[in-house]
Amino acid sequence: MNYVLILLPPAEAHVDEAYRWYNQQRPGLGEEFILSLEASLASIQRSPLLYPKVRGETRRAVIKRFPYSVFYSVRGDRIGVAAVFHSSRNPRTWQERHPWRE
Repeated sequence: MNYVLILLPPAEAHVDEAYRWYNQQRPGLGEEFILSLEASLASIQRSPLLYPKVRGETRRAVIKRFPYSVFYSVRGDRIGVAAVFHSSRNPRTWQERHPWRE
């Protein structure tokens, strides 16, 4: 099956925030973060059921090299990415705003 991956607005905001923060730490590091994220998203899109469920139908894929995870749900042929979240943050922050919440 070909899945359509949708980065929902809260996840887009998380990515923008992380990108800016990493580039402030070191020029170019934000681009490295984006490349790692894109690799994770491509893996999710190829095999979305590969990653474990962490709450209801929400799954989590850990981004390599960076302390972030991608939280997403699968509905038919659509994958909704609800959050790209730093591992040290409280998960309730994104869970309360997840538009595909269970």
